[in-house]
Amino acid sequence: MRLLVVTAVAAERDAVTAGLRAAAHPAVHCDVIAAGVGPAAAAAGTATALALADSPYDLVVSAGIGGGFQPAAPLGSVAVAETIVAADLGAQTPDGFLPVAELGFGVSEHQPPAALSAAVARALGAVHGPVLTVSTVTGSAERAAELADRHPGAVVEAMEGFGVAEAAAAHHVPVLEIRTVSNPVGPRDRAAWRIGAALAALTEAFGKLPAALDGEDLGT
Repeated sequence: MRLLVVTAVAAERDAVTAGLRAAAHPAVHCDVIAAGVGPAAAAAGTATALALADSPYDLVVSAGIGGGFQPAAPLGSVAVAETIVAADLGAQTPDGFLPVAELGFGVSEHQPPAALSAAVARALGAVHGPVLTVSTVTGSAERAAELADRHPGAVVEAMEGFGVAEAAAAHHVPVLEIRTVSNPVGPRDRAAWRIGAALAALTEAFGKLPAALDGEDLGT
């Protein structure tokens, strides 16, 4: 199995690489890139890697740290996306937010292979639910509540998953998103962030991932 893992920044890339190196699974070959922050950079980096690959990838994984919706995804926990959602791509109207899909301009979410994402979540001891992609990170309780109301069951907010998924879909490659939680979604409080613990959890998760993928059906 050939696996492309896309992170935003070098620290996430290095955490993922450390876990994969420790796993050293002979049946899973992994390339890991840091494509940049936000959905546009993620999509561009993923699409470039897929287009220039010497041989096709079997699976693309968006990976990194993110904010957890409380109490579903506490600090240091792992989340696997059941659905990858573009949470702020659309239009504001007098009646509220309209996603881009309802405007008729594209899709608002991507579905990882259901059986695969559930199996990986079980293997990693992860919460399994919608992971939201935003271009502006939430910084208030009001915004957190709005997102939670619009996306029941959401577990994590991050900035790259939908971009990675868009590129993967264009190349007809299945996608997963794996996040570890560094902070709660809500009021911006840097003192409450636990980035080191989230990166350590990311390394641990990717140490388990190759065995979790071995023998799994990647079909949709």
